[in-house]
Amino acid sequence: MKITNLKEKLFNCGLLLVIVILFAVFKIPCVFKQLFGVACFGCGMTRAYISLLRFDIAAAFSFHPMFWSVPVLLVFYLFDGKIFKSRFLNYIVLVLIGLGFFANWIVSLVI
Repeated sequence: MKITNLKEKLFNCGLLLVIVILFAVFKIPCVFKQLFGVACFGCGMTRAYISLLRFDIAAAFSFHPMFWSVPVLLVFYLFDGKIFKSRFLNYIVLVLIGLGFFANWIVSLVI
């Protein structure tokens, strides 16, 4: 597997992590929710990871059941979208993660 621009990708991931931490520390509300009045696809993700850091996996799942997919997506990003040798398998994993986020979003809108 060839990884292109690894330093740039790691910098981007670190920058995103810093932004998320700043949002959590300063309790900045979800911009999407503020603009449109409904939760976004990732609403609850920060609380899920805070719960995970406390080893409270049940709470993490209750805040956002797709929290486990972010590390998988990070690996996809770092390896140029090619974790598996089969292109089809890579697409299937990404589609399933996308469907999981969409399903969670729909459920959060209904509840």
